[in-house]
Amino acid sequence: MNLLRHYITLASVLLIAVATMAQVETGGTVSRRSGKDRKSRKSENTSGPTITERMESFYDSRDPHDADLEWTRTIYRQIDLSKDINAPLYFPEDVVDGQQNLFRILLSLVVDEKIPAYEYLDGREVFTEKYQINVPEMLERFGIYYKQDGNGRGSKYVIEEADVPTGQVLNYYIVEKWEFDRRSNQMKVRVEAICPVLNKYGDYGGEAKYPMFWVKFDQLRPYLAQQYVFLTDDNNLARYSLDDYFTMNMYQGDIYKTKNLRNLSLVQQYPDPDDLKHAQDSIEQRLRAFDKNLWVPTREEYLAEREAREAAELAAAAAGDSIEPASRDKEAVAPAAPKPEKKTTRKRSKPKASKAPKVKESSSGNAGAVKSVRRRKR
Repeated sequence: MNLLRHYITLASVLLIAVATMAQVETGGTVSRRSGKDRKSRKSENTSGPTITERMESFYDSRDPHDADLEWTRTIYRQIDLSKDINAPLYFPEDVVDGQQNLFRILLSLVVDEKIPAYEYLDGREVFTEKYQINVPEMLERFGIYYKQDGNGRGSKYVIEEADVPTGQVLNYYIVEKWEFDRRSNQMKVRVEAICPVLNKYGDYGGEAKYPMFWVKFDQLRPYLAQQYVFLTDDNNLARYSLDDYFTMNMYQGDIYKTKNLRNLSLVQQYPDPDDLKHAQDSIEQRLRAFDKNLWVPTREEYLAEREAREAAELAAAAAGDSIEPASRDKEAVAPAAPKPEKKTTRKRSKPKASKAPKVKESSSGNAGAVKSVRRRKR
């Protein structure tokens, strides 16, 4: 009986081996690709870096659940590329040794339909398939010339290097999510989406900004991780990627809007420039100090903070002492002003009193006799 089972098992193994070999010979799903097939697959998309499914899964991240969040706030920033700290996003203007700036990467990925792009809805962004942009309409809307590729391979739309408006993209809008996660007890800042902004001058000399489209940052990360940049002129070694540049918050941008019920920007809420600057600084300080105010300091931290506060008070008192004497002298001079007047009146009254006892000649003709005034009533 055992021998029979052994023969049946052996026969089934042989049948599986024969079926596998037949599948390989007939070009089934298990067959290995030849070198020709691999070359043809690489030639399908020659523009831009090659991203594997493993890389996409590595950068794929899910939004935290609302049950895990204690506090969250959505911040809109405007990144000005004229600032030195934001220069890695603008340079190089042209493709140099395979290096591209951020806008060229974004435009090539959107035109090649490697990642979806979404309409700019002025503060009410919806990243769904319904609001995905139509690439030809977007290119025509912003005056970017293109040609359709009739070969059917690679990109559907071809844009010449001279027609890419890299010199006009001088700003970026980004959406930041400030979240306090109760599981990790940490404040996390993540970039949710990026929008390039075209700056064009009108017929009358006025400058206008045209937001182009939104791109989700999580879908962009695998491509940005392959583009390295150097941050300062002092060190020309490209140590950080564009993905690090955003995830580590190396950029600098002004807050132009926060998510609110009325969907108003800060300019609409604070028309005065001074009030606008004060509101931006206030929001920044509250965001930076939010997680610090959640925790009770340790004994060492409390003592160190108290010593620092006492030292600051002593320094302020020392600075105040050097100023107070001058103020006291001024105060002393002010009430003393009427006193000299009183003294002068007294001095004036004395001569009058001395004039009272005048020398009188006696009727007897004694010219040297003078009346005493010591016992005289005053």
